[in-house]
Amino acid sequence: MGMDLRVVPAEEWLNRGRDSSHDGEHDLGLMVTDFLETGGGSGGAGSWCSSDSDSGFPDPSYLSDKIQYLKYSMAQHETEVLSVVRTLMLTIKEKDLHSVKSGTCNASCIRFYLAKLLRLSGYDAAVCSARWQGGGKVPGGDNEYIDIILSDTEVGQDDRLIVDIDFRSHFEIARAVDSYQRIMESLPVVYVGTVARLNQFLQVMVDAAKFSLKQNSMPLPPWRSLNYLRSKWHSPHKRHLGPIDQQGPGMFSPGLHGQCAENLKRLQFALQVEQEAERFMKKKSGFSRRNKPEIMRIQGARAP
Repeated sequence: MGMDLRVVPAEEWLNRGRDSSHDGEHDLGLMVTDFLETGGGSGGAGSWCSSDSDSGFPDPSYLSDKIQYLKYSMAQHETEVLSVVRTLMLTIKEKDLHSVKSGTCNASCIRFYLAKLLRLSGYDAAVCSARWQGGGKVPGGDNEYIDIILSDTEVGQDDRLIVDIDFRSHFEIARAVDSYQRIMESLPVVYVGTVARLNQFLQVMVDAAKFSLKQNSMPLPPWRSLNYLRSKWHSPHKRHLGPIDQQGPGMFSPGLHGQCAENLKRLQFALQVEQEAERFMKKKSGFSRRNKPEIMRIQGARAP
């Protein structure tokens, strides 16, 4: 059976179980429909064309709306994989983590174990290590993430999905203004999707960083530029099914890789907060929809 590459309608968004309950999902779909029809968020359609006249950068409300739109604009297969990834992330225990690097781990323990769980779930998943040389205004660097190769038997081609388990960490900046902090915290905790959709997130966050830094009369550093961010996922990479620089995995050592345990707790907590926020949105949307006709009648208006 081939992949379903269609974009998920608003009514079906999150239909694949971001939590175990399906109550209120239709209401959330209606809310997203409203969002898409009005151009996003409280700013309305006008906010999609607005910009800060003094700075020349897009208004923060526009950028916030764009982030929300990108989060909802997912193809069916992306939604399905995201649901699986989030579920698996929340099942990982500290005892499951193994040392995979002799030096700084940077959550590699979590990535390799998650990739293993994804393979056990039937996905062609691997940990990708990317490295690029500096050139021009782009500093050299390296990055590590998971990718999943999905085969579409109907059209005879593959689709590659990026899985970044700590997506927000790529966009932390010094002395961020409140609007930037809110935009960053609205990003997905874990990114799952195509490189093309990822590029759209990167552009929004670069614009948001420029706006924030300008408020503090600070220039955009090279390692926050669009070209540098794109290098993290666009550079040549190697896929790894097992540890990169060690003969075999050692048992998890709190002393050696204590930061992985802390990273795991932090990411799982953030995922739980994200899910609670989604459940709250469902309830809030359901309340608004159920009470809208009554409110309109009280105001003397004719309910649709």
